Amino acid sequence: MKRYVIIGNCIAAAGCVEGIRSVDPDGAITVVSEETHPAYCRPLISYFLEGRASLDRISYRAPDFYDRAGCTVLYGRRAVAVRPEEKAVELDDGTSLPYDALCVATGSSPFVPSMEGLENVRSKYSFMTLDDAIALDKAVAPESRVFVVGAGMIGLKCAEGLLGRAASVTVCDLADRVLSSVLDFECAALVQRRLEEHGMRFYLGDSVLRFEPDTAYLKSGAVVGFDVLVLAVGIRPNVSLVKDAGGEVGRGIVVDEMMRTSLPGVFAAGDCAQSFDVSSGESRVLAILPNAYMQGHAAGVNMAGGREVFDKGIVMNSIGFFGMHAMTAGSYDGEVYEEKTESSVKRLYTKDGLLKGFMLVGCDERAGIYTSMIRERMPLDSVDFGLMKRGATTAGYCKEKRGKMFGGVV
Repeated sequence: MKRYVIIGNCIAAAGCVEGIRSVDPDGAITVVSEETHPAYCRPLISYFLEGRASLDRISYRAPDFYDRAGCTVLYGRRAVAVRPEEKAVELDDGTSLPYDALCVATGSSPFVPSMEGLENVRSKYSFMTLDDAIALDKAVAPESRVFVVGAGMIGLKCAEGLLGRAASVTVCDLADRVLSSVLDFECAALVQRRLEEHGMRFYLGDSVLRFEPDTAYLKSGAVVGFDVLVLAVGIRPNVSLVKDAGGEVGRGIVVDEMMRTSLPGVFAAGDCAQSFDVSSGESRVLAILPNAYMQGHAAGVNMAGGREVFDKGIVMNSIGFFGMHAMTAGSYDGEVYEEKTESSVKRLYTKDGLLKGFMLVGCDERAGIYTSMIRERMPLDSVDFGLMKRGATTAGYCKEKRGKMFGGVV
């Protein structure tokens, strides 16, 4: 009987379990979970914080998922070392898990820069895990003044979740716009305006010089009083297990299209992995839920002796605030098709006869169609792109494509 070990209990891990079982129904699967919760949809923790989703509604799979898959889950255990020469994983309690195939799905961790006086802040939190959300939920009261450091996706979703629950929510970021890693100035301004309309306050292009227990002194000279501090400055892929074992790492753990690392018998998937982006032609971390699942599933199939490749990876993001959605994917390179109104921006980027990327803010579009075109590297001359750029629609596909999609109905 083949022995499988999965380090991490996230979306990629669930995909890995299902990938293994699609090939090997009998092998022994052990999941090492540092968290004490079954796999859950991490993007939904802001909805839990907001009161829109209960704990059971953010689970990624049914409660009996692990039992039905024949998995042993070690909750509250942390892997401290991978020993590829021994084919074993060392845990924090001193036990050793032997494996025939291993998947590292360790995700990422918050990056907290050194800030003077931070150690004196009494009520400070990250916002990466369900436990973070539960702790923050208990800490915030109707009279709380919340200060969020970081105007990226994590910081803004946390801030949105707290707006109706706290007396005030203030956000600070060194960047001069919100969501600076995914949106340009014009698109970011639309999102910021929507958030400000609902009471969020911003200090952008600014940073914290020092903290006192309930006060932040900013570089601009501004002084922000707070009762609760949330640190959402950035994240870093958790690569140390593979790096310390001698495996190749860059920004993330370097893998090939079968999700194999440079270590024999060791695979990696999810936010800790670095793989090929078909839209840019570069190797990068593709940290988004659908990619994590597909990577995990491919890793599981290949661990079990089957063959599945992950060769359609792209960077993409989808986030919404108070009914305004911002969706981006691919690379922003090439010719641009643009539509704008006072409250929306739509940009499609084409190059070399392909759709390379898009940026949609405040648009009512079926973005999945555009995403599929990028993933599949669908030639623009094989579709009615004149029709599709005005609105994502399957009507722009050729008759044969529609027939495959809809079972012969065209």
